[in-house]
Amino acid sequence: MPTMLDSPRNRRLAAIGIGSVVGLRLLERTLAADLSGQVALITGGSRGLGLALARELGAQGCKLAICARDESELNETALELRAAEYEVLAEVCDVSNRPQIEAFVALVERHYGRIDLLITSAGEIQIGPVQDLTVEDFERIMAIDFWGTLYPVMAVLPGMRARKAGRMALITSIGGKIATPHLLPYTTAKFATVGLAEGLSAELAPDGIQVTTVVPGLMRTGSHIQARFTGGQDQRVADFAWFATGASMPIAPSAESAARTIIDAIRHGKSEVIFPWYMSLASRANGAFPSLGNRALRLFEALLPDRPPEPTEPNITEPGEPIEDRSESRLLETLTTLGRAAETEYNQQ
Repeated sequence: MPTMLDSPRNRRLAAIGIGSVVGLRLLERTLAADLSGQVALITGGSRGLGLALARELGAQGCKLAICARDESELNETALELRAAEYEVLAEVCDVSNRPQIEAFVALVERHYGRIDLLITSAGEIQIGPVQDLTVEDFERIMAIDFWGTLYPVMAVLPGMRARKAGRMALITSIGGKIATPHLLPYTTAKFATVGLAEGLSAELAPDGIQVTTVVPGLMRTGSHIQARFTGGQDQRVADFAWFATGASMPIAPSAESAARTIIDAIRHGKSEVIFPWYMSLASRANGAFPSLGNRALRLFEALLPDRPPEPTEPNITEPGEPIEDRSESRLLETLTTLGRAAETEYNQQ
């Protein structure tokens, strides 16, 4: 049976098309920015995705500036990076504290002379049904995840505008595109951060500043033990089980893979990167068919652990680590094998 490629003309057109695609890929690689020698400031750089980004940028020849709240974790990370012969400045800093962030940015600019790249990786996740949350829970997560992004952006902006050059990568979440039940403080903050990043991308382009909105899904960073879980004992255990399992699945990208994806997007000047691919598909489907997306979220909510109508256990908030330590479930231990390995690999313990 004849096919379209039986025609010499069609074969030539196909060859031209394939050649064009290959040529564009090669051109894209050629035009990608070289980050070697650039100064990269990474908030939340002591563990998880921030640590993976610091390792990758150091390997690409960047001069590093990292900050985090925990001094011992920060010192451990700084020692590791320096042992790899990366140039690094590390300082304890709470991103939700504006004076501390402004002081850290000023220190980096004095030390290195400039900041070429800002990556806002610091953040915190709080998980629990909205009935168990307080206004203060929302305020706390907004302070860390949104204001902790805006403060460093505004602090580095004058220097970048003066030089008419700079890059920013604001780490948001698929939760900033699709509201997720039991994650309302987090998704609220991430929706705000997505809006900030998209607006900055448009406004700062004339100043020569490139802004990338980074929208990852669940990643294998080991961060499930650092997330905070709210509710009664049974509620906290149940929420930890589904969240830790999702963050440990083989289809979830590793922190190392995520870091490479993010840095590749920065080097190519992309305004947005959503990954992995199925999260990109979900985001676009939700945007095109919001009613259908809302029905899917209702189904997801129905599958989540039910909150007892009259809880008999105290409602508290605790990190995932003690919940994991108390767990005696062999099934959960098996399902989270990759996630527990990531805890050690990315300094989460």
